[in-house]
This record gives sequence, structure tokens and C-alpha cells, in this order.
Amino acid sequence: MNPPPSSPAVPPTPVLTEVRYSLPVMLAELKAERAASTFAMEKLDQHEIGKLFKSKVNRRGKPNK
Repeated sequence: MNPPPSSPAVPPTPVLTEVRYSLPVMLAELKAERAASTFAMEKLDQHEIGKLFKSKVNRRGKPNK
């Protein structure tokens, strides 16, 4: 008789035992960060970085003879 095929080991599921932060406090902090000028600069930087990696369109030039 052949033994049954072994299954890969499944890690145990972590159990949430404690909540450290209050949701209203976290939301208030997030609102304050979004209102700060540094957050606006981060969004600007993301836009500029995205433009660097944007695919460039080939422009038509004079045909080579």
C-alpha cells in the first residue's frame, strides 16, 4: 500500500489579541496629514515620477532617403 500524498505545511492563522489604536484617532491623524503641505508634495512627486515612466509616443520625422 502507498501512503497518501503529503500536503504542504500550512502556517497557523495569526489570532488578533489586542487592538492598539482607536479608529477615530487614526482617521483624525490621517485627515491632518492629508491637509498638510507635505502630503500635497508627495502627490506632486508621484505625478512627476509617473511622467518619467510614461511611454513616449514616436513622432514622425522626415523620412530617410
